[in-house]
Amino acid sequence: MEIRIVVAASEDNFIGIDNQLPWHLPEDLRFFKKMTSGMPVVMGKNTWLSLGRALPNRLNVVISSSLNNLPEGVLIFDSLENAIAHLKSEGNETISIIGGGQIYKAALPFTDVVYLTRIHTILRNGTAAFPPLSENEWKLTWEEPHTADEKNKFDYTFQKWERI
Repeated sequence: MEIRIVVAASEDNFIGIDNQLPWHLPEDLRFFKKMTSGMPVVMGKNTWLSLGRALPNRLNVVISSSLNNLPEGVLIFDSLENAIAHLKSEGNETISIIGGGQIYKAALPFTDVVYLTRIHTILRNGTAAFPPLSENEWKLTWEEPHTADEKNKFDYTFQKWERI
Protein backbone atom coordinates (compact mmCIF):
# COMPACT_ATOMS: atom_id res chain seq x y z
CA MET A 1 0.00 0.00 0.00
CA GLU A 2 1.34 3.43 -0.94
CA ILE A 3 1.18 6.05 1.76
CA ARG A 4 1.29 9.59 0.41
CA ILE A 5 1.25 12.96 2.07
CA VAL A 6 -0.55 15.80 0.33
CA VAL A 7 0.41 19.19 1.77
CA ALA A 8 0.78 22.88 0.93
CA ALA A 9 3.54 24.69 2.83
CA SER A 10 5.17 28.11 2.77
CA GLU A 11 8.89 28.57 2.15
CA ASP A 12 9.38 28.43 5.94
CA ASN A 13 7.33 25.18 6.09
CA PHE A 14 4.22 26.57 7.75
CA ILE A 15 0.92 24.95 6.77
CA GLY A 16 -1.55 26.84 8.93
CA ILE A 17 -2.38 29.68 11.27
CA ASP A 18 -4.82 28.90 14.08
CA ASN A 19 -6.29 25.84 12.30
CA GLN A 20 -6.86 27.74 9.05
CA LEU A 21 -5.09 27.69 5.70
CA PRO A 22 -3.18 30.96 5.36
CA TRP A 23 -3.90 31.22 1.62
CA HIS A 24 -6.64 30.58 -0.90
CA LEU A 25 -5.24 29.07 -4.08
CA PRO A 26 -7.92 27.54 -6.32
CA GLU A 27 -5.31 25.70 -8.40
CA ASP A 28 -3.87 24.07 -5.29
CA LEU A 29 -7.37 23.00 -4.24
CA ARG A 30 -7.82 21.37 -7.67
CA PHE A 31 -4.44 19.65 -7.30
CA PHE A 32 -5.41 18.44 -3.81
CA LYS A 33 -8.66 17.03 -5.16
CA LYS A 34 -6.86 15.26 -8.00
CA MET A 35 -4.30 13.74 -5.61
CA THR A 36 -6.86 12.52 -3.05
CA SER A 37 -10.10 11.66 -4.87
CA GLY A 38 -11.21 8.06 -4.79
CA MET A 39 -9.02 7.03 -1.86
CA PRO A 40 -9.00 7.22 1.92
CA VAL A 41 -7.84 10.52 3.42
CA VAL A 42 -6.41 10.45 6.92
CA MET A 43 -6.46 13.57 9.07
CA GLY A 44 -6.16 14.75 12.64
CA LYS A 45 -8.95 16.21 14.74
CA ASN A 46 -8.10 19.85 14.02
CA THR A 47 -8.00 19.28 10.26
CA TRP A 48 -11.39 17.55 10.48
CA LEU A 49 -12.84 20.42 12.50
CA SER A 50 -11.43 23.04 10.12
CA LEU A 51 -12.96 21.26 7.10
CA GLY A 52 -16.39 21.25 8.71
CA ARG A 53 -17.60 18.33 6.61
CA ALA A 54 -16.52 15.07 5.02
CA LEU A 55 -14.62 15.44 1.76
CA PRO A 56 -16.69 13.93 -1.07
CA ASN A 57 -15.54 10.92 -3.11
CA ARG A 58 -13.11 9.86 -0.36
CA LEU A 59 -13.23 7.68 2.71
CA ASN A 60 -12.64 10.19 5.52
CA VAL A 61 -10.57 8.87 8.44
CA VAL A 62 -10.02 10.98 11.57
CA ILE A 63 -7.37 10.38 14.22
CA SER A 64 -8.69 11.43 17.63
CA SER A 65 -9.20 10.05 21.09
CA SER A 66 -11.79 12.67 22.02
CA LEU A 67 -14.15 13.16 19.06
CA ASN A 68 -17.40 11.28 18.72
CA ASN A 69 -20.69 11.65 16.85
CA LEU A 70 -18.99 11.87 13.46
CA PRO A 71 -21.17 11.61 10.35
CA GLU A 72 -22.01 8.17 9.03
CA GLY A 73 -19.24 6.79 6.87
CA VAL A 74 -16.47 8.74 8.61
CA LEU A 75 -14.07 6.43 10.43
CA ILE A 76 -12.33 7.38 13.66
CA PHE A 77 -9.23 5.79 15.17
CA ASP A 78 -7.27 6.55 18.31
CA SER A 79 -3.91 6.33 16.51
CA LEU A 80 -2.43 6.77 13.07
CA GLU A 81 -0.95 3.28 13.26
CA ASN A 82 -4.37 1.70 13.93
CA ALA A 83 -5.94 3.66 11.07
CA ILE A 84 -3.25 2.59 8.60
CA ALA A 85 -3.42 -1.04 9.73
CA HIS A 86 -7.20 -1.02 9.20
CA LEU A 87 -6.97 0.62 5.78
CA LYS A 88 -4.30 -1.85 4.71
CA SER A 89 -6.40 -4.80 5.90
CA GLU A 90 -9.29 -3.49 3.78
CA GLY A 91 -7.14 -3.73 0.64
CA ASN A 92 -6.64 -0.04 -0.08
CA GLU A 93 -3.85 0.52 -2.62
CA THR A 94 -3.16 4.16 -1.72
CA ILE A 95 -4.00 6.42 1.19
CA SER A 96 -3.44 10.15 1.53
CA ILE A 97 -2.39 11.83 4.75
CA ILE A 98 -3.84 15.35 4.66
CA GLY A 99 -2.85 16.96 7.96
CA GLY A 100 -2.33 18.57 10.24
CA GLY A 101 1.17 19.18 11.46
CA GLN A 102 1.26 16.49 14.15
CA ILE A 103 -0.20 13.86 11.81
CA TYR A 104 2.32 14.77 9.08
CA LYS A 105 5.18 14.46 11.56
CA ALA A 106 3.93 11.06 12.76
CA ALA A 107 3.33 9.75 9.22
CA LEU A 108 6.50 10.97 7.53
CA PRO A 109 8.75 8.06 8.65
CA PHE A 110 6.58 5.52 6.80
CA THR A 111 5.41 7.69 3.91
CA ASP A 112 6.39 6.70 0.36
CA VAL A 113 5.55 9.88 -1.58
CA VAL A 114 5.00 13.53 -0.67
CA TYR A 115 2.98 15.79 -2.97
CA LEU A 116 4.04 19.22 -1.79
CA THR A 117 2.65 22.50 -3.03
CA ARG A 118 5.40 24.94 -2.15
CA ILE A 119 3.81 28.35 -1.62
CA HIS A 120 6.45 30.97 -2.38
CA THR A 121 5.93 33.19 0.63
CA ILE A 122 7.29 33.45 4.16
CA LEU A 123 4.65 33.29 6.90
CA ARG A 124 6.72 33.74 10.06
CA ASN A 125 3.55 33.63 12.20
CA GLY A 126 2.38 30.11 11.34
CA THR A 127 1.12 27.90 14.13
CA ALA A 128 1.37 24.51 12.36
CA ALA A 129 4.35 23.34 10.32
CA PHE A 130 5.35 20.56 7.96
CA PRO A 131 8.64 18.85 8.82
CA PRO A 132 11.48 19.66 6.40
CA LEU A 133 12.30 16.90 3.91
CA SER A 134 15.88 15.65 4.18
CA GLU A 135 17.58 15.23 0.81
CA ASN A 136 19.28 12.17 2.34
CA GLU A 137 15.87 10.49 2.50
CA TRP A 138 13.85 12.18 -0.25
CA LYS A 139 14.38 12.90 -3.93
CA LEU A 140 12.50 15.56 -5.90
CA THR A 141 11.20 13.67 -8.96
CA TRP A 142 8.79 16.21 -10.49
CA GLU A 143 7.90 19.85 -10.19
CA GLU A 144 5.62 22.29 -11.97
CA PRO A 145 6.02 26.00 -11.19
CA HIS A 146 3.13 28.47 -11.41
CA THR A 147 3.07 32.24 -11.15
CA ALA A 148 0.55 34.28 -9.20
CA ASP A 149 -2.49 35.49 -11.09
CA GLU A 150 -5.85 37.13 -10.37
CA LYS A 151 -7.15 33.97 -8.64
CA ASN A 152 -3.94 32.68 -7.01
CA LYS A 153 -2.25 35.36 -4.91
CA PHE A 154 1.17 33.67 -4.56
CA ASP A 155 3.66 31.98 -6.84
CA TYR A 156 3.63 28.25 -6.09
CA THR A 157 5.20 25.01 -7.28
CA PHE A 158 3.68 21.55 -7.32
CA GLN A 159 6.32 19.00 -6.33
CA LYS A 160 6.56 15.24 -6.00
CA TRP A 161 9.11 13.88 -3.53
CA GLU A 162 9.84 10.15 -3.41
CA ARG A 163 11.59 8.26 -0.66
CA ILE A 164 15.10 7.23 -1.69
